[in-house]
Amino acid sequence: MKYRKVFTSESVSEGHPDKICDQISDAILDACLEQDPYSRVACECYVTTNHLIIGGEITTKAQIDYKEIARQVLRDIGYTNKKYGIDANSCRIDVYVKHQSPDIARGVDAQGAGDQGIMFGYATDETKGYMPLPIVMAHKLVRVASTLRKNGEFKWARPDMKSQVTVDYSNPSLPRLVTVCMSIQHDPNYKKREFKKFIKENIMFEVAKSFNMNTDFKVEINPTGKFVIGGPQGDVGLTGRKIIVDTYGGSARHGGGAFSGKDCTKVDRSAAYMARYIAKNVVAAGLAKKCEIQLAYVIGRVEPVSVMIDTFNTNVISEEKILQAILENFSLKPQDIIDQLELRKPQFRQLASYGHIGRHDIKVHWEALDKVEQLKTYLK
Repeated sequence: MKYRKVFTSESVSEGHPDKICDQISDAILDACLEQDPYSRVACECYVTTNHLIIGGEITTKAQIDYKEIARQVLRDIGYTNKKYGIDANSCRIDVYVKHQSPDIARGVDAQGAGDQGIMFGYATDETKGYMPLPIVMAHKLVRVASTLRKNGEFKWARPDMKSQVTVDYSNPSLPRLVTVCMSIQHDPNYKKREFKKFIKENIMFEVAKSFNMNTDFKVEINPTGKFVIGGPQGDVGLTGRKIIVDTYGGSARHGGGAFSGKDCTKVDRSAAYMARYIAKNVVAAGLAKKCEIQLAYVIGRVEPVSVMIDTFNTNVISEEKILQAILENFSLKPQDIIDQLELRKPQFRQLASYGHIGRHDIKVHWEALDKVEQLKTYLK
């Protein structure tokens, strides 16, 4: 068999049980920030059949109706029928929320990091958005499918969906699709052949063509044969369990910390966004074709304990000079990151599905290219 260099990424729809929890956690965060930009939020959710649990540590001046926020998220996704695994209007919701620990608050109050941890950011020039191709395509597949479901064009489809994209990089200048897989929950009384034909022609082929990719890939649709039992009835969901979907689809490393439900004092979130901001501007400035940044913090400290850069031998100037450029043009103090990236604004629920990174449909500062010209001076 001829050796091929292939890579695979996956995504999930807004109706996936884990993504339900991410969206509710971030909707609660947004509601807190709307009334009190200095809210301290660490909100976690657990969902199972017709039952949702909300917990965490929240210190805020805001008046929050946790249950109604959760019900509205479920309605927006389309979970308004018990047959889908959870009904927004009748499901049981339990709330267990307490205040932030004063031991944690002490470190944040001192303008330092809200926790220790390592965070990664990545960028590559293989797509217009400086993102890896497989994860961007995987996101678009489930996003298109969800949009078609909501507007009524995609018959029999239910909210829970997954996608997977395998790309052959044997010829780096001409990547090719090898396999595209979609698992989509559906009504029990559906026309299987028509259902699969719609997915193949109106979702898979259309998305592939939008990226100027080949359409002679292997098609996998609901490989087990059917997917009727899904959503919270088919699997429990938890906040923060789709961190690779949220970032680079496995093309880059991840520090392990989740994003959703955490306010900006948590460097798991803020520093990961900052690392992406740096990496993207480095690549867009032409300093390298790929760039991965690692930042590391300890709780209560105002400077990172380490900054690492890896350009995978694609750099056009030395990595030492690139690192120097980063340190001169980006402040890595937690409070400066919060201010520069505007992280006290309520903007996070919309990121809780289809990726926190590479989102050009949403105006977020960590995707801006406003440091490119400053970095280009280092090429001279």
